[in-house]
Amino acid sequence: MSEASALPGAPRIGSPAGPATERATCVLAPNPSAMTLDGTNTWVLAEPGSDLAVVLDPGPDDETHLRHVADTVERSGRRVAYTLLSHGHQDHCGGAARFAELTGAPVRALDPRLRLGEEGLADGDVLTAGGLELRVVGTPGHTTDSLCFLLPADNALLTGDTVLGRGTTIIAHPDGRLGEYLASLRTLRRLTEEEGVRTVLPGHGPVLRDALGVIDYYLVHRAKRLAEVESAVEDGYRTAPEIVAHVYADVDRAVWPAAELSVLAQLDHLRAHGLIPDGEDAP
Repeated sequence: MSEASALPGAPRIGSPAGPATERATCVLAPNPSAMTLDGTNTWVLAEPGSDLAVVLDPGPDDETHLRHVADTVERSGRRVAYTLLSHGHQDHCGGAARFAELTGAPVRALDPRLRLGEEGLADGDVLTAGGLELRVVGTPGHTTDSLCFLLPADNALLTGDTVLGRGTTIIAHPDGRLGEYLASLRTLRRLTEEEGVRTVLPGHGPVLRDALGVIDYYLVHRAKRLAEVESAVEDGYRTAPEIVAHVYADVDRAVWPAAELSVLAQLDHLRAHGLIPDGEDAP
């Protein structure tokens, strides 16, 4: 067994950039960081032989990247039918308005404030473009407006920030909610089993070849972290920074500020279920 295949989700070795499935190609944005991993994965999706493409998450407002995405579509002999947003964080949607200018294509999102055009997105929508079919899956938790997209012809799931190619995602408190996120993971697990999903095409990090394995890993990880936070409160740790320093001691300090958001979301969840008293999350 290779080192990569032993990791959660069996990540594909190498850069996420380039073809990932028959219908999905990644254009990697030049915004690597501790939070964005290799950078934002912009996905160009198209049915073989079609003259239309769909773009998911044009990425940050970086002119070079946006032109690269537009050129990738044009070089394939296609035009962009519409652009989709997995959620409203700037590393995914910051360049959407400029990309719409470059391509003339509308932007569809769950959040009406992010749309450019008349059509939005909702859980259960079935989208088509030149023979390509995508199914919209509502997956709130990382953010309220988070969406995933099932690509049934490739047995693949585009997950935005709900499932990453490496590590785990944050719950972006106060917008993100842990209870919703856990329910979304269970939804994805059920969908993965029912639809035979094998591949995860994430918003950051490498392509994953074991969809069920990574979702199960996420569920176990979340349960473990929640128990650790509850224990930390019982041991007298009170503020989010104190809990992060104790529970996330093995995590890169560069992501501790984001981890504080997840801790606040976990404290809200524990309090809502009566597992800790009110007032245990003073920042």
